[in-house]
Amino acid sequence: MSGIELGILALVALLGLLALRVPIGVAMLAVGLAGYAYLAGWAPVLSALKGLVYDTYASYTFSIVPLFLLMGEFASQAGLSQSLFRSANTWLGHRRGGVAMATIGASAGFGAIAGSSLATAATMGKVALPEMRKYGYSGALATGSIAAGGTLGILIPPSIVLVIYAILTEQNIAKLFAAAFIPGFLAALGYVLAIVVSVRLRPGESRTGERAGYRQRLRDLARVWPVLVIFLLVIGGIYSGIFTPTEAAAVGAIGTGVLAFVRGALTWSVLRDSLLNTAITTGMIFLIVLGADLINIFLALTRLPQNVAARIGDWQVAPILILAAILLLYLLLGMVMDSLSMILLTTPIFFPVILQLDFGLPPDELAIWFR
Repeated sequence: MSGIELGILALVALLGLLALRVPIGVAMLAVGLAGYAYLAGWAPVLSALKGLVYDTYASYTFSIVPLFLLMGEFASQAGLSQSLFRSANTWLGHRRGGVAMATIGASAGFGAIAGSSLATAATMGKVALPEMRKYGYSGALATGSIAAGGTLGILIPPSIVLVIYAILTEQNIAKLFAAAFIPGFLAALGYVLAIVVSVRLRPGESRTGERAGYRQRLRDLARVWPVLVIFLLVIGGIYSGIFTPTEAAAVGAIGTGVLAFVRGALTWSVLRDSLLNTAITTGMIFLIVLGADLINIFLALTRLPQNVAARIGDWQVAPILILAAILLLYLLLGMVMDSLSMILLTTPIFFPVILQLDFGLPPDELAIWFR
């Protein structure tokens, strides 16, 4: 069996394990270990694991992940998600579909301090779903707006997925954060426009809420100033050169922790739960990263990514068509996998392919554009 055939078989086996509901980290670890052992033997695998685990988890760059996760936990405990949604709702709730639009706006704001799609969707679901049910929103519109708003967590900086992608492709984290602003804003605007069209085509999906006075709107808007302060402190600190991204994450975690304490939300039990949730989520992410490292080593031995990139480079096909095919595959994978898992699984294969294509950009800009 050739290396390419073995690599393809391993990817099929991985998708099969995912279909059987095996956790993505465990599935990648199992396929990577089995494939690596098949090609090189168990002795080299065990020898590589000794250094791989330490080198991966002891990386200074990876310390940014638990810090941003902790910042999101503290932000949630401080009630920032409720304040964001309440403020957006007082400005938009009286419009048809306004509560769903407020969910998108609040998700964008919370994503700017949480950095995680799962955290954004889960938090906004607790806050916005009861309100939409109260006003008779259809289940499709309510859950769809929450799910769509949750995706903003990986677009609007700081984003954990952007950090992982930067590490995988050896790109500058600050440049990736800067490049994500406009796509994040356009995505939020696009979701709002989609809600506007949906409620006009199907008026029965929602009802309008009560119109709030301007005094109430300004009062609720004043309650979300900590979000802006923390966002400017973290992002502004990075671009002004005061902080490295890791230091900015630590400052953001401390800032949201202090805010939660000042608001009386940071009790000892809340602090314990926040640290425990951060540790659990970090452990899950690091397991996925380790599994991805192993399966990427295995794929490198099969030379599947290099061969795929070389063959696609020989095709007389417009680069935009290849990009469209990659996006279609991401759409299909997104039905069964979360964003982080997709990035870790596909970047080692697609990234060399993208670098082979001529989009009129230098390699470093192309790498950021592709993300």
